Amino acid sequence: MDIALALGGGGSRGTSHIGVIRSLEKAGFKIRALAGTSAGGIVAACYAAGYSPDEMEKLFADTDQSKLYARLPNSGPSILGLSGVSKWLEELFGDKKLEDLKIRCAMTAVDLKSASEVVLTKGRVVDAVLATIALPGIFPPFSQGDYLLVDGGVLDPVPVSVARSLAGNLPIIAVVLTPILDTEGHLKGIHLPALIPSPIANRIQRTRIAQAFNIFLLSVDAGGRMLTELRLKIDAPECIIRPEVGHIGLLDKVNVHDIVRLGEEAVTEHIDQLKRVAGWQSNLKRQIRRSISRN
Repeated sequence: MDIALALGGGGSRGTSHIGVIRSLEKAGFKIRALAGTSAGGIVAACYAAGYSPDEMEKLFADTDQSKLYARLPNSGPSILGLSGVSKWLEELFGDKKLEDLKIRCAMTAVDLKSASEVVLTKGRVVDAVLATIALPGIFPPFSQGDYLLVDGGVLDPVPVSVARSLAGNLPIIAVVLTPILDTEGHLKGIHLPALIPSPIANRIQRTRIAQAFNIFLLSVDAGGRMLTELRLKIDAPECIIRPEVGHIGLLDKVNVHDIVRLGEEAVTEHIDQLKRVAGWQSNLKRQIRRSISRN
């Protein structure tokens, strides 16, 4: 049963994608294409490069989260940096290019100069990941040619349409890491990561500027959730899987194994639907609809 995945962003929630992929594999599904945004882009790239779910879980669990967000001297304006992330990505991918990966893979970013979405399907995997995870204001934008790129989730939090462009007639499974819009009590600000000692971090978080910025981020998060739901309605994936990770902040220090398990559990309730949308009858219906729309 062949499928394609659209993996949404979510910061520290992103390792739940690993659990989703593991459960899909166990259920007999073959992932033929992936599109990822932000944290979803990292997991998409790892899987497309040949890392198994078990290998990915170990890679993420063994990573010292306190060393990821140091700033480089010449990086752009941002609160945090990505020097540790960059080194980690170089170890994972080296000079691998997107077009050479084992599975079709794309990532999304947004060009600040043109205010438009950029779909990354060629070039170094490391560069594509650094672009798609560049959360505006938090991490520095990524400069590539004429583009100044930031997190693709700004315009497309779950890249369903991009996955569809890669997948032909395959069903698109969207993995969404934000809670549904009417869920209460899940808006969380961004906490300073573990590289800052707790007493200092707590003092910074209590300043008026930090509190004001947190309110701004909560507002952005609310808008992002609305955008997510609107895009899902427009792009209409065949199935939506939503792990219960809404209680986790974007940069929270997490137990990777626990988050992966939440991803595994989220697939269980959708198995029947997944088998239905991946079956030959559904594939035939999609093919007929596409033929009609082209004509």
